Amino acid sequence: MKQVFSPLKIILSLLLFLFIGIPFIALLLSSVATGWQWPVLFPESYSFRAWEYVLFGSSRTWQSIGTSLLIAVIVTVINVLLAVPAANALVRFQFKGKWFAEAILFAPIIIPPFVAVMGIHLTFLRLGLTETILGVVLAHLSPTLPYMVRAVMISYNTLSVDWENQARMLGAGPFLRFYYVVLPHLLPGIAAGASLSILISLSQYLITFIIGSGQVVTLPILLFPFISGGDPAVASAYSLLFAGMAILALLAMDAVLKKYYQTKNPSVLKVKGVKR
Repeated sequence: MKQVFSPLKIILSLLLFLFIGIPFIALLLSSVATGWQWPVLFPESYSFRAWEYVLFGSSRTWQSIGTSLLIAVIVTVINVLLAVPAANALVRFQFKGKWFAEAILFAPIIIPPFVAVMGIHLTFLRLGLTETILGVVLAHLSPTLPYMVRAVMISYNTLSVDWENQARMLGAGPFLRFYYVVLPHLLPGIAAGASLSILISLSQYLITFIIGSGQVVTLPILLFPFISGGDPAVASAYSLLFAGMAILALLAMDAVLKKYYQTKNPSVLKVKGVKR
């Protein structure tokens, strides 16, 4: 069947390209430009100096990428471990002080980052957690955990307790009920929260700079001096590298989820060891 493109679809596609494609094209041109002044539309000369420095000239580039990914992965795993029981408690149980617990949990979304990170910094100074990867990981939980909890809460709101009761009647214990009934239903929410957690953690500059005190070098820490130092070519190359790193991290997570759904059937309860 021949697909018909309406003028509205064409206009929307062009607008999408303008908002997403043009900034990347501008960064790519800037990364290979040796002289590009306003209002010249295209650079007058080109050079791969910036890419040679970023990929081969600076030994800190690949180390900072590894550190960024390590911190993002650890933060995401901790977020999942904390968010699942927290969301379960907030959705399914009524207890005194519930509103206060929710207010504290979601406060980092409202409180300005500088205010929050200064309080964290003073606490971590006394605990000896500054200038360490552990300190940066714990600090990254503040802006990422609320989004993970909120995403998992949405999944819990659509999960009927009757499904777990049926699994219990079939003889499934707590672990099997969670693995075969609850987890498949929570997985879309966990994936959404993990995506936000990875992106927010990878893009953190202020928290990493203050808590890490320059000793924990991630890609944003490496990028910002070139933005303020007046070398737009190197800054553009690092920006493209940062965007590629974030996209690859999300694609890797998507591949893991697809692999999970290929090997598991969330719609069918398969309780091992249960005799009918």
